[in-house]
Amino acid sequence: MLAANGIVLHRIAGLGIRIEADNEALERFKQSFDRSDPFEYSAEERKIIIFCRLLEHDEPLKLFSLAHELRVTMPTVSHDLDELEETMLRQGLTLVRRRGYGVEVNGSEEAKRHSISLLALNHLDDSDLFGQFQDQTVTNPIIAQLLDMIGKENFKKLEQALWELNVDWPDTLTESDYTRMLIKLSVALTRIEHKCLITEQIYGKDSSPLLNSLLNILRLQLPVEEQRYLSELLGNEAVAQSSLLIHHDDMSAIEGVKQLIRYVEKQLHMSLMEDRSLEEGLIQHIKPAFQRILDGIAIRNPMLVQIKKDYSSLFSIMRSGVQEVYPQLKIPDEEIGYLVMHFGASLERLKPFSRKIRAVLVCTSGIGSSKLLAVKIAKRLPQIDLIGHYSWYEATRLPESRYDLIISTVDLPLEPNRYIKLSPMLSPEETNQLRSYIEDITLKKAAPSIATELGETVQSPMDRLLLLQLYSGIVLRLLDGFRVHDLALSVGQEPLEKQLPSMLSLVAKPYVDKHTEKIAEQLLERERLGSVVIPDTKLALLHTRSEWIEEPLLVLFRYDRPLDLSEDSSIQALQLLMMLGPLKLDKYSLELLSEISAMLLLPDLLTLLENGDAASIQLFISRKLESYIKTKLEWRESS
Repeated sequence: MLAANGIVLHRIAGLGIRIEADNEALERFKQSFDRSDPFEYSAEERKIIIFCRLLEHDEPLKLFSLAHELRVTMPTVSHDLDELEETMLRQGLTLVRRRGYGVEVNGSEEAKRHSISLLALNHLDDSDLFGQFQDQTVTNPIIAQLLDMIGKENFKKLEQALWELNVDWPDTLTESDYTRMLIKLSVALTRIEHKCLITEQIYGKDSSPLLNSLLNILRLQLPVEEQRYLSELLGNEAVAQSSLLIHHDDMSAIEGVKQLIRYVEKQLHMSLMEDRSLEEGLIQHIKPAFQRILDGIAIRNPMLVQIKKDYSSLFSIMRSGVQEVYPQLKIPDEEIGYLVMHFGASLERLKPFSRKIRAVLVCTSGIGSSKLLAVKIAKRLPQIDLIGHYSWYEATRLPESRYDLIISTVDLPLEPNRYIKLSPMLSPEETNQLRSYIEDITLKKAAPSIATELGETVQSPMDRLLLLQLYSGIVLRLLDGFRVHDLALSVGQEPLEKQLPSMLSLVAKPYVDKHTEKIAEQLLERERLGSVVIPDTKLALLHTRSEWIEEPLLVLFRYDRPLDLSEDSSIQALQLLMMLGPLKLDKYSLELLSEISAMLLLPDLLTLLENGDAASIQLFISRKLESYIKTKLEWRESS
């Protein structure tokens, strides 16, 4: 090493050793040592690193190597192992320590995966999991180690694959349940990549259809036992634990959180229970945090001084609250500061805007992504009223009086003050960015009103009633003519073009019967422009405007076998919603038909279209249109 740096080492018997080099070479050599990693580990961080090293190595590790990596003495590492041993036993693992042999962890592969998942759940937050995929360097070695063990690339691929499947987990699972499931799946795939396989034949259930679909998207082939393990994992995790699988030791944590929220509500004279993220965040935070306090581990909070300054009154309330709800614990100010941050964030989320904010959502990466973003906006900023989902083409042509802002996941050809671009994951930073955008830009613009769109200077109550009558008439005529036809598909009649004549005859309108061939060709031309099948469903929307149609029409056809919508049968549908309108259609009817199209993103309507009767479908659409019309007219219920 010395020679490589231009330094000569002299060893003289009886005298000792010395080095010889010019000052510049010596200075460079000294600086190379100064660039060593300055990171110092706390006792808790040391134990995480030690546990990780033991889990990722199948062979024994020497205490010396662990001590050298952590820059502590071997007795310190030995003491850390003493404290870790009980935790390992609870997780089904055995710590083996023998002089001259080293130290290792023995246990089943399933237990090791469970331990890795727990480490990630306890020490990684959403910003680590969802925000570390932009090739930036992770400076914290603990975070880097845990991300490597769960396989951050696998985590990203799994998250995208699950949304491609368009399952309903975001509606049935809490954010913490969904994140836990992703972590466990990612850990499993990463361990499989490292040839750490489950060999015990303890899982009897064959690979589930859901897992098969997931593996197809990921293009993976796994051993049979791994498929059974993952099927079992999916079956257990894809259920909301908050509603069905609450462990007994969680009950006290949940009840304590509810009591703490109620205490703060009483002191602040405001409701906080409507903020689901507050309760979920506190439950996720309090269990591991209070366990560290019970274990005597020091809590560090570098933001404590600033928290006390910014939230002095809330800090006092929180201190009194934890003393009342958790009298058996001595909770330090550092931990109270973290609890204050949870409540402070909730107060920011619930802080009302000076007026209601009507937003439209633009998402081009699929229904799954738009659902995810809509759910997160509703939870984190419930003051925003999402009035519809649109394609970017529709959104750029919406009258500005229809909305206050556009929320998009893609760049739009609009002025910056008309839309904001966010990711479907809506990170905490983006939530703050959205709130700031509304406060700094949206609320400073004049509130749009329907009078502007109609070219009126003042809209009187009589004007509102006339418009209400106009919209209501369109809805009544459209839904009154709505019909559902359940049909049997004969062999050889699968192509759409063979079915259209009989479908149009069931519309039962003389002007349609007179021009069936021409209307059918227009529908086929529209279908050739691109797939009309709603993603991840068996529902197709057939629509056209024609000079041979006299009024808006809505008809649903349901077949017992798939109908071919393409020549190679690659695109099929079981249900077809036909929407017909005159070539010259008034803007009010066009708005309502467009709103019905947007409803096809709603799972409840998709279910009704698949199995419901005509009356149930009419009722659902009428209620949604009633809400839309009230929003459109800025209607206010009288108190």
